[in-house]
Amino acid sequence: MSAVNELASDPAVLSDDVAVLPISEVAQMLAVPVSRVHQMVRDGQLLSVRRDGAIWVPSDFFDDDGAPLKGLSGTIVLLRDGGYDDPDILRWLFADDPAMPGCPITSLRAGRHREVKRRAQVMAF
Repeated sequence: MSAVNELASDPAVLSDDVAVLPISEVAQMLAVPVSRVHQMVRDGQLLSVRRDGAIWVPSDFFDDDGAPLKGLSGTIVLLRDGGYDDPDILRWLFADDPAMPGCPITSLRAGRHREVKRRAQVMAF
């Protein structure tokens, strides 16, 4: 499990075309302190990436109302429990999956969280 100071910083983890939000903006959007967002990352409710020395969270992790996507935290925890580290989970969430239409994060955004969790279970065990 990645600690906040051990974030994925390899550009191959998350391509530059994936939109991200700074931690401070995520905290404001969720109406919580920045330290709570860091805790959410540690607990597997969110994942973050380091770019240019700053910590960012993919904007696709939030629904149109600014809440974390339903099924995201369960998927992260499931994959962590299955031995995947955070960079691998980020790669998987944003990579095209032939068994799904598009990538897992797109399926989560479309409300197909059960399908995503089933795929994650297959990968993790």
